[in-house]
Amino acid sequence: MKKILIALLVCAMALSLVACANNTSAPAAESPAAQQPSEAPAESPEAPAEPAEPAKSEAPADDSWDKVKAAGTFILGFDETFAPMGFKDEDGNYVGFDIDLALEVSSRLGIGAPTLMPINWDSKVMELNAGNIDLIWNGLTITEERKKEMLFSDPYMNNRQIIVVRAESDIQSKADLAGKRVAAQADSSAMEAIQAEPEVMDSFGDLVESPDYVEALLELKQGSVDAVVVDETMGSYYINKDENPAAFRILEDNFGEEQYGIGFRKADVALKDAIQGALNDMVEDGTFATISKKWFGHDVWPK
Repeated sequence: MKKILIALLVCAMALSLVACANNTSAPAAESPAAQQPSEAPAESPEAPAEPAEPAKSEAPADDSWDKVKAAGTFILGFDETFAPMGFKDEDGNYVGFDIDLALEVSSRLGIGAPTLMPINWDSKVMELNAGNIDLIWNGLTITEERKKEMLFSDPYMNNRQIIVVRAESDIQSKADLAGKRVAAQADSSAMEAIQAEPEVMDSFGDLVESPDYVEALLELKQGSVDAVVVDETMGSYYINKDENPAAFRILEDNFGEEQYGIGFRKADVALKDAIQGALNDMVEDGTFATISKKWFGHDVWPK
């Protein structure tokens, strides 16, 4: 009997252990997705904002002609010793070919007479760009270097850079200037023409920079220099005006031909166009020729 009870007890204990094992189940395996930490849906990256285009700087409006109209005059810069283009006469008045042209142009444009402003020729570009003058109208030679600094009108006159010597001089050509004292106005087209021929310039005994051509020609007459390189228009004028024109001689050789123009600030296209238009009208109706003949005996408009 004891054996039967012991066997039943063993069976009951076994059945109890099996029930406990079934109730204590292993946790369910999670799917790989469940094992990953939850993440917010990935947002599509936004394209970086394009930088705003910098505001384009517009060129200032060209009101050069409007300013002149408002002022009722333009300020004309000139070398007061450069006869016959613009100079002071014996009565102290400013006269000359270029001044006569400017007076007629002003009248046709419906403004007052130009304001005449004598300037140091060495500082002409500085005076122009500083606004002290509106234009340069005084036998101003058009050169490639000057085109970099200012705006030019169309050429209105041809010119040459002549070589003037004393009548008794033994100088007959540029080659004969070797070892001689040669004068020209400082910062002039004559000086530029000389410098453009370095082999000739280097042969000079001395290159004298005169403050103006009046002094240069006086030095030539007195014998302190041997030759003067000068604009033909001015050189011829002063030689013919001298009490003894036969004291001078002009060589056949020269330092090149050139043309005169009116110089403006680079941006002042409107002012240039207004003056050019009036000048063209003067050529068409014969007024330019009349003024030319007054000063030179013939029409100097480039053909």
